[in-house]
Amino acid sequence: MESITKNRQSLDVLRAMVERAYGPGQVPAADGWVSELGHGWFNVAYRIRLRDGAEVVLKIAPPPQVEVMTYERGAMAIELTTLDLLRSRTSVPVPVVDFADRSHELCDADYFFMPYVDADNLGIVKDQLPAAERDAYLEQVGAANREINSLRGDAFGPLAGPGDPSWRRVFTGIVEDVLTDGERRRVDIGWDYDTVREVLAEHAGSLDEVTEPRLVEWDLWDSNVMVRDGKIACVIDHERAFWGDPLIEAGFTGTQLPAFGDATPFMRGYGHPELTETERVRRRLYCLHLMLIMVIETVYRGHTDTAQYDWARPRLDEAMALLGRTRR
Repeated sequence: MESITKNRQSLDVLRAMVERAYGPGQVPAADGWVSELGHGWFNVAYRIRLRDGAEVVLKIAPPPQVEVMTYERGAMAIELTTLDLLRSRTSVPVPVVDFADRSHELCDADYFFMPYVDADNLGIVKDQLPAAERDAYLEQVGAANREINSLRGDAFGPLAGPGDPSWRRVFTGIVEDVLTDGERRRVDIGWDYDTVREVLAEHAGSLDEVTEPRLVEWDLWDSNVMVRDGKIACVIDHERAFWGDPLIEAGFTGTQLPAFGDATPFMRGYGHPELTETERVRRRLYCLHLMLIMVIETVYRGHTDTAQYDWARPRLDEAMALLGRTRR
């Protein structure tokens, strides 16, 4: 996926990064030692073969001069914090961080190295799998997501704070940031921005049911799951985590928006019963939030084609309809 947030570096800079992380003896000498991993949407990631043959991944944050959405600021620091939480407090398989550098001495952004995971990306291979095998993987994703959500926080909001005891205030603030981002860049979302604010306010009471902050990934799509030999080998990309309501997790999206696929295997693995009426309202608000991001981020990412926008705009209309607003 092409995006102006991808902070590509020269071979000389990449060699300097390798030397800082692993020492001069590991700096690659032969040709063909680096390739870009192209399926990511935000950070640039490189697959690198060290001099001793070991393979690692280098992930580099966006350049500072590229404007990102409000919730994406400091994303790499969030990912490093989340990885530490998951490694130390869960059994969910996540990458080991070999080296992280936030000095901005070698390039203009944070970066870190981790071992390369030799496995298949579930998002890429799932449609080629027999239905039973695919669903078994999605059940495992649900179980892993439940374990992630078992971690409790002191308050809702960013991992680094400041926190708030009210999920209603935190989530409505999150959506307001997205709307403000869209207005700042004059993104056509197909709706008056204040109409979206009205819909959010009308249904915000459903958020008060959430009283316990849990660690949520929010971005745990099947494309961030690596699988091998019938099991999850690794969960990657943890840069959007925060303390919130587990129902906001990606795996629940299909319960309200069919375009995101059948959520049944995920929910079975998670052990979540059928949603209550209040939970359905909350999940619809979370769908609205997601579709706003998917529409608005196309401008911030500088997409060179309209494929994502053209797909997401009708889904935003669907989310609004679920919350009682349709076009006249």
